[in-house]
Amino acid sequence: MTRKLISFDWAIKKLLRSKANFGILEGFLSELLFTDIKIISILESESNRKHSGNKQNQVDIKVEDSNGQLILIEIQYFRQQDYLCRILSSAAKCLTEHMDKRASYSDVNKIISVSILYFYFCAGDDYIYHGTTEFYGLHNQHKLELNTEQKQLFNCEKVIDIFEMSNHPEHYIINVSNFDNIAKEPLDEWIYFLKNEEVKEEFHAKGLLEAKGKLDILKLSTVEKAEYDQHTKELRREASLYQSSYVLGEIKGIEQGIEQGIEQSLEQGIAQGEAKSDEKYHQKTIESVKTLLKMTMSVTDIAKVTQLSEERIKEIQTHLDRGELD
Repeated sequence: MTRKLISFDWAIKKLLRSKANFGILEGFLSELLFTDIKIISILESESNRKHSGNKQNQVDIKVEDSNGQLILIEIQYFRQQDYLCRILSSAAKCLTEHMDKRASYSDVNKIISVSILYFYFCAGDDYIYHGTTEFYGLHNQHKLELNTEQKQLFNCEKVIDIFEMSNHPEHYIINVSNFDNIAKEPLDEWIYFLKNEEVKEEFHAKGLLEAKGKLDILKLSTVEKAEYDQHTKELRREASLYQSSYVLGEIKGIEQGIEQGIEQSLEQGIAQGEAKSDEKYHQKTIESVKTLLKMTMSVTDIAKVTQLSEERIKEIQTHLDRGELD
């Protein structure tokens, strides 16, 4: 049986900031960015300084590579509808925090934003997204191009090249929940680890073998093990609060649907309201069970949180393992 490893967010908080463990992060970033990354230093994040003692489920770390490029890694466990705005805000803050006041705008460091999300995000069905910036005319839809002088000044050919090499962040969004657990390439092996906290014997992606050796729960000291257990309990508590809030919201939604149905047509309103609520509830229940299983919560504990039977949870787990549920 494959042994469970320390979750990536806790590893970033406690272990991967050590230079001796840089190889793990270097491996992950090298596979994601399709280039060899050499980490020079881990930079303290402003949010971590302000909230060093808090228990937020958001985690962030800033990395500087051998080319002076800043890489912002953020991990988010629970649903945040305005997360795209958070990405923009975090990248902008990272840019201004590390910009030399005497530097020209053309000398601004490149920033890459990497978001690892453990909830269903936006409407896409892929599990890795990458975004940059281009400009098009509102009337003729022609792409904005550089003039001859600008090409010589910036030593590039396209507008997007300027944004990619200077002050506009490049974004990667990893939607872990959408991954089907089938590793077809080295980067998939990393996504499998992020989702399942396991490294299979046949995996050979950069940094994973080192992660398998250094992130073994059994190798934690007594103090570290206690801290990790507390971290896991906190995630479970937040998951319970999230699930409880959702259940209450669904109950209220059903009640409102029934009331509206009575005003329109008692029988028709109840039938439509219940059908729609049942469909939404079914999907949200699966999402919640996925999240709780991901955090290694026991079937018994999940049953207490969700009010589902243990048999129902095991049934969902079986379908998830077979890849039968989206």
